[in-house]
Amino acid sequence: MNIQHIPQIKHTDSGNFFLLAGPCAIEGEEMALRIAEKLVGITDKLQIPYVFKGSFKKANRSRIDSFSGIGDEKALKILRKVSETFHVPTVTDIHTNEDADMAAQYVDVLQIPAFLVRQTDLVVAAANTGKTVNLKKGQFMSPESMKHAVQKVLDCNNENVMVTDRGTMFGYQDMIVDFRGIPTMQQYASTVLDVTHSLQQPNQTAGVTGGRPDMIETVAKAGIAVGVDGIFIETHFDPANAKSDGANMLHLDYFEGLMNKLVAIRKTVNAF
Repeated sequence: MNIQHIPQIKHTDSGNFFLLAGPCAIEGEEMALRIAEKLVGITDKLQIPYVFKGSFKKANRSRIDSFSGIGDEKALKILRKVSETFHVPTVTDIHTNEDADMAAQYVDVLQIPAFLVRQTDLVVAAANTGKTVNLKKGQFMSPESMKHAVQKVLDCNNENVMVTDRGTMFGYQDMIVDFRGIPTMQQYASTVLDVTHSLQQPNQTAGVTGGRPDMIETVAKAGIAVGVDGIFIETHFDPANAKSDGANMLHLDYFEGLMNKLVAIRKTVNAF
């Protein structure tokens, strides 16, 4: 995949990794614009190709009373406003075939959640929109098996596909990143490391996913060091009160410092 095919993406000749970042879920217009403004400023300063991320709805909740969204069309319109206001592309995840056509009217990249990446009809629906497709590797899947998910997109005459590693189940309530999988998946498509979801601690008895945000910098640095093409990070200005995945998001105040370090590592890696 050539990231230059993503509309409005900037800094593609900088030699940097590309970045998908934003809140887990769109909670409202003000919060989305506030986070986007900060991230656009940082990525322009550091010349990082950037895609704003936000879920228009959260279908994969542990409990029925968990936050799932503010309304599909309302959230998608906010994503469009982010794009129009800051002139950046956007990505959101979809969960049904019908979501694909609907979301494609508002965003530039359609993301297939990890637990749905084997659903052929969903992957094909996303590919047939002509949008770039981001395939999250299932927590239960080997890196090698992602070859088949990528091929489904290619078979729809859509070459704009990327793969994202979001960790692999390690027991019942923990995740681990196997960095050997990154060069493996790069044989099939551009490969992204989802840093924050890789640090989830799922299946907690309370029905709320835990996480290890203290390890975000460690995992992100390792990903850049092994040559990952892109980085995925969820961030929020108040993770403790975020309505989804607050336990593993990076506080927005720490974002620029981390990006500075990752850009420096990438520059060193590029020198070899």
